[in-house]
Amino acid sequence: MKLLVLQHTAWAGPGRLLLEAIAKHRVEFDLVKIWQDWIPDFSDYGAIILLGGAPNVDQEDKYPFLVEEKRFIKRAIAADKPILGFCLGHQLLAAILGAQIGPNFKPSIGFVQGHLTHDGREHPAFKNLGKTIPMFKWHSQTVLEPLPKHFSLLATSEQCQVEAFSLKQRPHIIGLQFDNHVAFAEDISLWLEQDWQWLASFRSLVVRPADLLAEARSLRKEISEDFHQFFSDYMRLIS
Repeated sequence: MKLLVLQHTAWAGPGRLLLEAIAKHRVEFDLVKIWQDWIPDFSDYGAIILLGGAPNVDQEDKYPFLVEEKRFIKRAIAADKPILGFCLGHQLLAAILGAQIGPNFKPSIGFVQGHLTHDGREHPAFKNLGKTIPMFKWHSQTVLEPLPKHFSLLATSEQCQVEAFSLKQRPHIIGLQFDNHVAFAEDISLWLEQDWQWLASFRSLVVRPADLLAEARSLRKEISEDFHQFFSDYMRLIS
């Protein structure tokens, strides 16, 4: 199997944990920097991973590459290609599938305890996780409720109603609002450095880098084990 990974922002590439998981499964992947690269035909790939990044779903004027990416995702969904979206990728996927995207009731930055729903606990990629999981968050936009009837809500938290979803009868199409693939302190340090202007734009939000990095270190083992379990089960599902 070979994966196609779409990256939206220079500093928001695949996190160390995602690279670890891919290497563990000896899976090849092509990384497409979508603001400068041509998107290849998805038929040569076993699955597509959509990363996060700076754009909002509706900012096509500012980020023209979103126009072609949305067409690409729509074609991939029609072909029933397995797709895993993180953060912006999660929102793009949801929007194309009929959900509404808009501002969350508060910026969600840092770590939060997530809760699997009944559907989440029965989903093949989540069934071996606990009922609660730590989530690393970095967003202000969100997938809004009510969800379309063909969605299954898989996870939620006190900071965001729709933390994860899949499609009914199509569990290989998954969106994750949380960015656990970059939850290691090394990756978070880069995000703090590169995205500080965005963080500073929220007047009601105070981010303490030292505290955030300390929490990342304390949760490293748990998040790593959870992510490897999730990724292994997802790979088993799509294989």
